[in-house]
Amino acid sequence: MQASTTLILSRIILFVHNVDKLTSFYTANFGLAVTEEIKGEWVVLNAGSLEIALHKAGNAYETGTENNTKLVFLTDALEQVRNNLLSNGAQMREVKSFEGINSLFCDGEDPEGNVFQLEQRLG
Repeated sequence: MQASTTLILSRIILFVHNVDKLTSFYTANFGLAVTEEIKGEWVVLNAGSLEIALHKAGNAYETGTENNTKLVFLTDALEQVRNNLLSNGAQMREVKSFEGINSLFCDGEDPEGNVFQLEQRLG
């Protein structure tokens, strides 16, 4: 990886069965504030220098592993980092985007099959 490319661990995603129940738990017990929400499907909580995201588990997202956690690394050079990881033998998926979210995303797997994600915020 080139020295000019910086990766910052910015978010941990937990895949959960009941987003609303866990949102209530983390806001009531830890004082975390909701910064983004798609009711019943997706919530982002402000945990200081890191975000905790709650993502409804189910058929819409399959990790292929038993792990329910995803580390998200923020970068300003997603394609470059993805290509570097591919050239180093990492398993990487295609770059994707979602309507209403101003970022590009790319999932990959570490050598034990744990899923991580690269995110590049746009504009």
